[in-house]
Amino acid sequence: MKNRIFGLENEYGLIFSPAGKVYLPMEKILGYIFDGLIPNSWPSNAFLANGARFYQDTGCHPEYATPECDNVLDLVIHDKAGERILESCLPIAEKRLKEEGLSGTISIYKNNTDSMGNTYGCHENYLIRRDIDFWKVADQLIPFFVTRLIYTGNGKVLKSSGKCHYFISQRAQHIHEKTSSSTTSSRSIINTRDEPHADAEKYRRLHIILGDSNMSEYATYLKVGTSALILSMLESGRSVAGMALEDPVKAMREISRDLTLKKRIRMENGKEMTAIEIQRVYLDAVKEYLANEEEGGASPADQDNQDIVDQWEYVLEELEEAPERLSGKVDWVTKRGLITSFMDKKKCGLDDPRVAMMDLQYHDINQKRGLYYLLCQKDMIHTMANEDAIQNAMENPPETTRAKIRGDFIRFAKAKNRSYTVDWTYLKLNGYWEETILCMDPFAASNPRLKALIAAATPHK
Repeated sequence: MKNRIFGLENEYGLIFSPAGKVYLPMEKILGYIFDGLIPNSWPSNAFLANGARFYQDTGCHPEYATPECDNVLDLVIHDKAGERILESCLPIAEKRLKEEGLSGTISIYKNNTDSMGNTYGCHENYLIRRDIDFWKVADQLIPFFVTRLIYTGNGKVLKSSGKCHYFISQRAQHIHEKTSSSTTSSRSIINTRDEPHADAEKYRRLHIILGDSNMSEYATYLKVGTSALILSMLESGRSVAGMALEDPVKAMREISRDLTLKKRIRMENGKEMTAIEIQRVYLDAVKEYLANEEEGGASPADQDNQDIVDQWEYVLEELEEAPERLSGKVDWVTKRGLITSFMDKKKCGLDDPRVAMMDLQYHDINQKRGLYYLLCQKDMIHTMANEDAIQNAMENPPETTRAKIRGDFIRFAKAKNRSYTVDWTYLKLNGYWEETILCMDPFAASNPRLKALIAAATPHK
């Protein structure tokens, strides 16, 4: 599929630190956050004027699903817009606390585990063709997804066998199956839930739940960009031979624990390879695919694809030679550098409570106190999304996907003070003059019925 729709869903961690002894249930705190964004809408989930969806997920986590995007950089921008939207809710939520005679600090974290060992996810969505063999594609993708955590992991200090260790990935320890339809009880590398949110005869949605949430825009760019290139290659009929892993779940955990990146993973054919070596096989296959496409004249490798390939190759080289040089680009490397520097200065170990606090504070989305954003202020982070573009994405959807129709409809309904219902595939005005508009094509950025509806309601001068 030459064009593709992408989306990210991030579940955020939430902590309330009271100034006094009054404890509030997290549902109450989450209600204040919702009020800061969507007054009087709690507890319903809501679509926003920028095309995104904001709602409560299992375990009382605020979740932000980006609008549909058709290029990777747009997705990076809209993912960051989700952080800014949640951050903007904090002052209003804390004001509500004070109005009720309470005080305290609300913190929102873009991470994947809490202090009790629970996990919450970052889910990736890729639109794929219905006519390809899903299970063959899944088998091809599993070794790639298992090993890409060497540049997509966000890092975590965890206790294992009574001793603290630094792990590359937060989610790796919580994945239990190769494939599964569940996202909670039996989390898998490939999720088999078949909800295309589009024409089901033409499309399927690939739902990936094993990835870490990334603070780094660069890591998000690589995570989605490399995965999309692999999918395009597989949809073209090409494959990567001999990469099946003997035990993918075990391999994922072993890779996450190996900071040297030299652990050799046993393959189904008896060979052993490192994660970097496996990634290079996929990189070479994609480079050959793009070269053949260019020679055939069917779909020249555009500048975006070439940049993803170049960055992928660069990251693998750096991971092999000197991973620390990726500080500011790869989350687990950046965070590890901060923690190591602190331990050297304070002469402490990974089991120091201050290290656990640093581990958490790296993911704080509050730009005034989050460690990631403090590094940004010191120009120590490689950013890709212009802040003006992020601010624009907080209000406006992408101009080239179905999200544009959704955003236009929501603005229209609010301007007319009309009750409305919105989902990924339909828009509905409720009550008198009821109107339902189906939006099954995620690539369509305009809808004639919506245009007519807006025109009919607009007074002529």
